Amino acid sequence: MQKVFLKTFGCRTNIYDSQIMAQNLIDFQLVDDETQADIVVVNSCTVTNSADSSARSYISKLERSGKKVVLAGCGAMSKGESLFQDERVFGVFGHSEKKNINTLLKSSQRFFQLGDLTSLDESIVEDFSAKTKAFIKIQEGCDFNCSYCIIPSVRGRARSQDEEKILSQVQKLASNGYGEFVLTGTNIGSYGKDKKSSIATLLKRISMINGVKRIRLGSLEPVQLDDAFMELLDESWLEKHLHIALQHTSEEMLQIMRRRNALSRDLTLFEKISEKGFALGTDFIVGHPGESQRLWDEGLENFKRFPITHLHAFTYSKREGTHATTLKDEVNGKIAKERLKVLEEIVEKNNFLFRQKHNHDLLVLVEEKKGDYQVGYDQYFNKVHIDSMLDLEKEWVVIQNSEVKKEGTYASIHQ
Repeated sequence: MQKVFLKTFGCRTNIYDSQIMAQNLIDFQLVDDETQADIVVVNSCTVTNSADSSARSYISKLERSGKKVVLAGCGAMSKGESLFQDERVFGVFGHSEKKNINTLLKSSQRFFQLGDLTSLDESIVEDFSAKTKAFIKIQEGCDFNCSYCIIPSVRGRARSQDEEKILSQVQKLASNGYGEFVLTGTNIGSYGKDKKSSIATLLKRISMINGVKRIRLGSLEPVQLDDAFMELLDESWLEKHLHIALQHTSEEMLQIMRRRNALSRDLTLFEKISEKGFALGTDFIVGHPGESQRLWDEGLENFKRFPITHLHAFTYSKREGTHATTLKDEVNGKIAKERLKVLEEIVEKNNFLFRQKHNHDLLVLVEEKKGDYQVGYDQYFNKVHIDSMLDLEKEWVVIQNSEVKKEGTYASIHQ
């Protein structure tokens, strides 16, 4: 039996997609060490040039090892054709072909199967190997038209998974012992628009399933947080951390970036959620074409007003086929990196102050052992390092008091 290794790059959606692939590998042995594999499937990301480069570098390393390489994921849609034509990979398949992975890998002929951008996964994942939490893909695709983003062209238009199918999957995973559920997708806040439902309705229904202890959400757009969603902020099952994508805090830059959010509404929203005791994360792009010194300074002053505790920020990355590539007034890469560092330092300080304020009654799902500590995340999505002789992996623990250091939060459990 041939051995297959799945290498996953990128987001939580890709983690879910890899699990779908693993579940459909009937005639192969899945291994967790690439050196033992005959075939390596690269589930790639293409959101930035860096993501593309990481996947290509990994493929180059595999080429030297003589292994059979197959490309999947978002990179298959954007770079698959060139890699296939250059014979750097044996095969390429798109998102809609994940369920056919077993048949494709059995092929003795090279294959190129991109499939379509209208499908939704039919497979239901019932177990996540070596994971303490379960990922649930609730939708696929995005209808936004942000200037810098290639994702709609590689994931397709927004489409929602059937609500009953999602609930069935959560029930099965909860009965298998999972208590934390991470809802993922390309643009999860758009869930239900095509199904006469909504993200708030779905959350309420999931929360009623026996065994569901905590629900985490992927990235949301500010315009998607309606009154029905805001009413859920007091629910104990909702993680006290939301990731809300701003992308910028200059009103003019938001318009240049073709964003749907607006500065004043964003700030009011963040303040309202922060008052409920939530940690707040965001996405931010620095160095987008048109980000003059004036607009950067304006954005920076506004950014300081936001109660942001977690940051997922990038320097702008040119993606062919997007509107931003047609814009002039490019920003020097060195300047963009300096701007990024400023934001990171602000949020690092914010996070430290937040953890100092919220250093007790932390509900932690312990995920793994790292060095001398067992590590997991609390309800604010902050990592907690636990010193204990007990085996706490996959256990829920309550930390009454913790020691907050700049590099992390630490606690001891001895019973």
